[in-house]
Amino acid sequence: MDKFKRLFPKSKRSFRRRLPPIQSGDRIDYRNMSLISRFISEQGKILSRRVNRLTLKQQRLITIAIKQARILSLLPFLNNEKQFERNETLPRTNGLRIRNQ
Repeated sequence: MDKFKRLFPKSKRSFRRRLPPIQSGDRIDYRNMSLISRFISEQGKILSRRVNRLTLKQQRLITIAIKQARILSLLPFLNNEKQFERNETLPRTNGLRIRNQ
């Protein structure tokens, strides 16, 4: 039994508590763009509660604020900037083949 305990010692890690992403003084509002933009992915999607480390009530308020900001066109519904940049660099062809004679 003692040999078994020595083979698998318990790790004595100290777990540091992460600070909440929303402080008590922060207001969750559709006009607070610096706060809202932290909870949106690069593609423009709303990040999940697990990723955000928010409470259920905070996640609901963030979601409502993001949707209101999108409707008022403060935020884009989609963020496809990279896709447009890639399409512009490709050469355009009119689909006609030139015959070599």
